[in-house]
Amino acid sequence: MASSKEYLDFVLEQLSEAEGVSYRAMMGEYVIYAQGKVVGGIYDDRFLVKPTPGALELIPNAPREIPYDGAKEMLLVEDIEDRRLMNALLSAIAADLPAPKAKKQAAKRRDGAE
Repeated sequence: MASSKEYLDFVLEQLSEAEGVSYRAMMGEYVIYAQGKVVGGIYDDRFLVKPTPGALELIPNAPREIPYDGAKEMLLVEDIEDRRLMNALLSAIAADLPAPKAKKQAAKRRDGAE
């Protein structure tokens, strides 16, 4: 089951105070970014985040769920209505993650054409 745009909009509204929040649609689901880092996503209308030390400190009893077959466990954010928690959670996860790798420049063709 794909996630609804309405649920995405609701989650993004709850995250409106977090720094640098963006998303990317991917195969009917949504990947959530904070400060350019993948922090979680919306899968089957569930907001799941990476289980970093900061996330585990803020939501230690969160259920662990699999977003899709073959994926690693993530933490289910149950208290989505708590904006302060949601924004603190994204900030903590982003702080725990390494900076995103620089994208490689497209290789130029030998004949100089682009």
